[in-house]
Amino acid sequence: MAVELEDKLAILAEGAKYDVSCASSGSVRRNRDGIGNAASCGICHSWTSDGRCVSLLKILMTNSCIYDCAYCVNRRSHDVQRVMLTPAEVAELTIGFYRRNYIEGLFLSTGVVRSPDYTMELLIEAVRSLRQEHRFNGYIHLKLVPGADPLLVQEAGLLADRVSINLELPTREGLTLLAPDKSRDAVIGPMRQVNSLIVVNRAERQASRKVPRFAPAGQSTQLIVGATNESDHQIVTLSEQLYRRLDLKRVYYSAFIPVMADTRLPATPVSPLRREHRLYQADWLLRYYGFQAHELLDAGTPNLDTDLDPKTGWALRHLALFPVEVNRAEYEVLLRVPGIGVRSAQRIVRARRQGHLGIDDLALLGVVMKRARYFVTARGRYAGEGALDSRMLRSRLVDTTAPQKTKQMALPLFQPLPSDVALSTVTGEL
Repeated sequence: MAVELEDKLAILAEGAKYDVSCASSGSVRRNRDGIGNAASCGICHSWTSDGRCVSLLKILMTNSCIYDCAYCVNRRSHDVQRVMLTPAEVAELTIGFYRRNYIEGLFLSTGVVRSPDYTMELLIEAVRSLRQEHRFNGYIHLKLVPGADPLLVQEAGLLADRVSINLELPTREGLTLLAPDKSRDAVIGPMRQVNSLIVVNRAERQASRKVPRFAPAGQSTQLIVGATNESDHQIVTLSEQLYRRLDLKRVYYSAFIPVMADTRLPATPVSPLRREHRLYQADWLLRYYGFQAHELLDAGTPNLDTDLDPKTGWALRHLALFPVEVNRAEYEVLLRVPGIGVRSAQRIVRARRQGHLGIDDLALLGVVMKRARYFVTARGRYAGEGALDSRMLRSRLVDTTAPQKTKQMALPLFQPLPSDVALSTVTGEL
């Protein structure tokens, strides 16, 4: 029985919501003689850096799959209605949504049909149609298929703004247990290739600006948290290696929540969303605050504290370094103070050039004094209460607020978006 396009879209959008690695920006693809523009503000899944809410059409090309990954709702053994969009339908849907001002870009993923190469060719055909036939210059994030031919990976990077391939599980053992059809090398290989091609492309473009850009917004990946028993230490260490060795733009963390039964999966993960939130905060510390994985976690402390953000947890284990004098401390030291983020640290450095700062000045500069007061002095004045004691401070600093899970926005085929749709994202400011 033929399935209507609107029904296909509903099924494939639902199947794509489990992939969280689509909050992307950084492309500079400008509009010259087509439609769309990926350079005007940078596309994000929810909010751009200038505060605008934008959206991507986030779909699978098909939810059919030859693999039987235990954690995937689209796995081969799952009894679910299977549908597939043709490359032409993907292109037409994207252009149609763009012209109605529902979206500003496309996030295209897929199940694997027939073979990795065949599936990758379908994805490329859809994106090529958008770029060449429809002259679409908007943002495109394209998922790479593990095991696809390197030539197809290279072609995908020349058409898309960002590419990504999901590692899914942090260790080989976890992948063997839950996704026996997939190979760790089949995932890591394309990631290494993309990194190498990006480096070469940058060098070539320095010699000639006529050289086409290769994946100008870089690459990202996703890790499922809680489906296997890896510690946070293993996950954070892996993320650090990916950032340093492969220059990834982002590692995304997806809390495992059971959506189907399987004896290999945990029935009830412990605080999956809180753990996901803490991993995002630790990730922020690695990328923007100068921390290293071994400082945040080690063999003695293998998991992040779900009640304290990781910077506060680190500070409580290193109380001998505090309090710091904000008028003299180096910028890198200020970044390690709980309650002082990147922007507030920059403001402190600028403001103290004009004169010595007092305790009352810090809140005006964006410092979260609820946390920072116990770890800083200003003009020698300490605003905390009593001596620095880890037990006392912990009881006062425990975070009792649970993070909110970002939800994917439902896109109607012919109806305008509701005015009350709101999205949130983890910023990581600590």
